[in-house]
Amino acid sequence: MSDTVPRRAALSLLGGTLAVVAAATGSLALAPRAAARGRRPGAAPARTPRVERLLRALTLDEKISLLHGAPDPAALGEAGYVPGVPRLGVPPLRLADGPAGVRVTRPATALPAPVLLASAFDPDLARRYGQVIGREGRALGQDVLLSPMVNLIRTPYAGRNFETFAEDPLLSADLVAAEIAGIQAEGLIATVKHFAMNNQEKDRMSVDVRVDERTLHEVELRAFEAAVRAGTGAVMGAYNKVNGVWACENEALLTGVLRDRWGFDGWVMTDWYAAHSTDRALLAGLDMEMPNGTWFGAALRKAVDEGRVAERYVDRAVGRVLAVMDRFGLLDGSAPPRPDRDAPAGAAVALEVAKAGATLLRNAHGTLPLGSGSLAVIGPTGALPFVSGGGSAHVVPDHADSPLEALRARARGEVTYALGEDLFGRPIPAGALTPGLAEEGTRVAAGSTWTYDGTLTVGEADEWTFVLHFSGAPTSRPKVRLDGTELFPIAPGWGESFRGGLIGTTPDGLAVRRATLRLTPGAHRLSITAQGGTSGLLFRLRHATGATRAADVAEAVRTAREAHQVVLFAYEDATEGQDRTTIVLPGDQNRLIEAVTAANPRTTVVLNTSSATAMPWLERTGAVMQMYYPGQEGAAATAAVLFGDCDPGGRLTQTFPVDDDHHPVAGDPRRYPGTDGVEEYSEGVHVGHRWYDAQGVRPLFPFGHGLSYTSFAYDDPTARWTRDGLEVGFTVRNTGRRAGVDVPQVYVGPSSDLRLDQPVRVLGGYRRLTLRPGERRRVTVRVAPRTLSCWDTARHGWVLGTGRRTVWIGASSRDLRLRLDAAVGDGNAGRA
Repeated sequence: MSDTVPRRAALSLLGGTLAVVAAATGSLALAPRAAARGRRPGAAPARTPRVERLLRALTLDEKISLLHGAPDPAALGEAGYVPGVPRLGVPPLRLADGPAGVRVTRPATALPAPVLLASAFDPDLARRYGQVIGREGRALGQDVLLSPMVNLIRTPYAGRNFETFAEDPLLSADLVAAEIAGIQAEGLIATVKHFAMNNQEKDRMSVDVRVDERTLHEVELRAFEAAVRAGTGAVMGAYNKVNGVWACENEALLTGVLRDRWGFDGWVMTDWYAAHSTDRALLAGLDMEMPNGTWFGAALRKAVDEGRVAERYVDRAVGRVLAVMDRFGLLDGSAPPRPDRDAPAGAAVALEVAKAGATLLRNAHGTLPLGSGSLAVIGPTGALPFVSGGGSAHVVPDHADSPLEALRARARGEVTYALGEDLFGRPIPAGALTPGLAEEGTRVAAGSTWTYDGTLTVGEADEWTFVLHFSGAPTSRPKVRLDGTELFPIAPGWGESFRGGLIGTTPDGLAVRRATLRLTPGAHRLSITAQGGTSGLLFRLRHATGATRAADVAEAVRTAREAHQVVLFAYEDATEGQDRTTIVLPGDQNRLIEAVTAANPRTTVVLNTSSATAMPWLERTGAVMQMYYPGQEGAAATAAVLFGDCDPGGRLTQTFPVDDDHHPVAGDPRRYPGTDGVEEYSEGVHVGHRWYDAQGVRPLFPFGHGLSYTSFAYDDPTARWTRDGLEVGFTVRNTGRRAGVDVPQVYVGPSSDLRLDQPVRVLGGYRRLTLRPGERRRVTVRVAPRTLSCWDTARHGWVLGTGRRTVWIGASSRDLRLRLDAAVGDGNAGRA
């Protein structure tokens, strides 16, 4: 292969082609922004003299060492490390996970999940959220943050929905731009991820996402483009394929869109172990392989030596990395000194975000705010702090308080508690196990092996859940066999690395695994083999049965019946690496909620869940509050909102379907999880709330929904076209008796001038307001031309949807209270 960009006739994006000129220059037809910036499409950005000097001074091996990860000799616990070049003053780079705080082995501020941040509909709050992470990242010795994540919430099953923002491209774009501004203002390099189409965890390492060109640009890419416009230093490529090509070697994306259309001049790294080639990836626009150098280490050196890759492509990639380092003052020592952590300031923002994003879904008969009188708290997550989800989003918090204790501190009456559901199991009764096991657990000394061979006697048929608690690495856990079958087999791949943030760990810090099976009456052989390893092992074997679960529910019902009001905490423990299989609450929680609400209708259900949840019990509840994963200050925030110290200011950033059969990917395995390794984005531009509108499907709760402890009225709408877009005005009035938060939303209908399949309505803008009782405020929302435009696959660009368009103003995508027509593009305006 020559040192020119490989010839290609076209890079197909299904619905249209991202055309590549079939010439030796390899320049893309889609490059107006790059050309406007005065550089040849596909060329490296202008480099500073310092970077040019370094490129001349670096040896080839030193250059290659900057393009892949390596072990960190200091072992600070970050996700990745790139060694520097000490002889030339190039420092190393440490890269930390950070969707909800800085993930290292030391404590950091555990912020609420990004989806809870997004629920506030407040870009300024997103900026301050980013500032906390930016300061803490630098204080904890990090240089690069592997965040934010902006892949859209496309399916309610996706395991990382809590790590991202929304199902809506506009809201995601606004928030990611603000958060990146906050992160990088503190000197930490942000990495927007996962580029692109990584909307599920199921088969994420291999699935091929098929998406047409228009959908790609109008839906998934809008937030990534906003991140580039905000100056993100790095972009992380996704695991999956996009239209048949691995995302980390997809020239249409990495060069055609990211570099040539958007003018991105930072560097592109892989997700961890997401590289698949050397020359294809490097020439396509990938710059760095993480976390090691399988493809960009010795293999790259060999490719250069054999002439398969010209060294100028190595220089291009290294130059991009060095240019960002130079921009952040890492090459000349001009970066500000690393600050100390400001834990109190971080905690204050964490508390503010958790309160601002708290979303009140239902409030019947004035159930909330909680009043005086006795209060029953029910559910395991009522006593245990639920801080975060699992996987790379998990942060070691400074502290984590119990919601039960926070409610007790705030209540004006007796507070009682019932478990409701046993997450960690009871000791197996001595009479059922021969010989018995120590209730406090078994310690196995380092270097030794402990074995057990006994009999479990079951009196009657029942469903048993065996719960294993153990110390040490997941793969060093004891082997437990029942009737010869391994109860807790080691999961393949990364399955043991990604576990949930709550039920995966006992209150005293032991790892947890569970196995449920139905046992017949009689004797069952139980055998255990445990290895002490190098540091010893502690393990416990616990259990729960249908009988113990029924007893837990009965206790909860008695507790609820005796109280004036009830707060029942429900949970769902999501994590990177695996998708949910249903939107139904796990375990027997539905049965628990139905029983408790039957005993006391003044029951508030607090949801610590990752995404949309089915609620067959909804009409029996007094109130439902969505708190997602609220971070280290979640207990205080939950108590403050429930008692009315602040108004619940959150609004849903994703539509909640009624059940598993009525949402955008239901019943079509080609859409999710894919068939024969291919996932089809066949809903096109109708993602999220747009699909519900297009199909006429009634959701459980619509996008943008959220209640207040007061009420609001809208009137006097106007719309006027300006060169900055469509200017929509209206008045909001607090019609209640207390101060409250409102988030009025503007939606815009399709353009009659565009002969395209368009959404019934798109989110055009929004505004977060706090109003005193009786206060009126005039609001102006500007709908940007981009929001009013569609992607033209013939011209490979945006075209404004001119003509008369309907404008709605409302409190959600379905609660649309005002309507008017507006002329887009001709200077005229409509009025209701």
